[in-house]
Amino acid sequence: MMLLLILVLLGYAWGRFRWHRCQRMFYGLALLLFFAAGCGPLPAWLLARLQAPYAAQPNVSWTSRNAIVLLGAGTTRVTATNQVEPTIFADGRILEAYALYRSCRQAERDCKLVVSGGDAFRNGVPEAVAYATVLQAIGVDRSDLLLESRSMNTWQNAQFVKPMLDTYAPQRVVLVSSALHLHRAQLYFAHFGIDAIPVRGDYADVRLSWLPNAWNVRLTDVALHEYVGVLTYHLYNAMGWNTPPSRYGAA
Repeated sequence: MMLLLILVLLGYAWGRFRWHRCQRMFYGLALLLFFAAGCGPLPAWLLARLQAPYAAQPNVSWTSRNAIVLLGAGTTRVTATNQVEPTIFADGRILEAYALYRSCRQAERDCKLVVSGGDAFRNGVPEAVAYATVLQAIGVDRSDLLLESRSMNTWQNAQFVKPMLDTYAPQRVVLVSSALHLHRAQLYFAHFGIDAIPVRGDYADVRLSWLPNAWNVRLTDVALHEYVGVLTYHLYNAMGWNTPPSRYGAA
């Protein structure tokens, strides 16, 4: 966790200058942060504010034209076969997107499943392509798949999906991602004028314990990443650094 490392380095730096009181303070803060994160109280507090709005799955009412946008969660290369597949963290998202697609088709509505994600993990295959292979295998018609394979982050997911949605012109858009990621994703998509119904593909659960564990530390890191992303978005808006969405809508 980057914040933990920063506190340790600050403690070390103050120790080099023989400012031992400051050194002990930073080491103490690092230790407190480690136990608060590793034992679960900190990630539990952070995740509750991220995930609670998406705990209940919405009842989606399908219209004549619908788009389900699935955001990627990385890929992995299987060493034994050299195949590139979705990571285990993408399974819930893929299954939820498929369930929504099936519901839409059973209602006899027109439905496109937009899979967004480039090759951020440098495995040689974009997330969109790897996920589409799985989706086709479990029953999604290839003609109903729209692949956006350039985006390297959530901002670009929204940016590059926007013109695809403009072309298809759905009356309803559903956005599928992890519960802890949906707030930031929905914020970015709204910036580009995409009014989407958020649906979670998974829900992260903290493991409260007396001793720190790696899972809780990892969840703390991921949750902080989401908060930083939201704060950065608002800062960039305030500074005028975010490009107006209309520039992409006409692309």
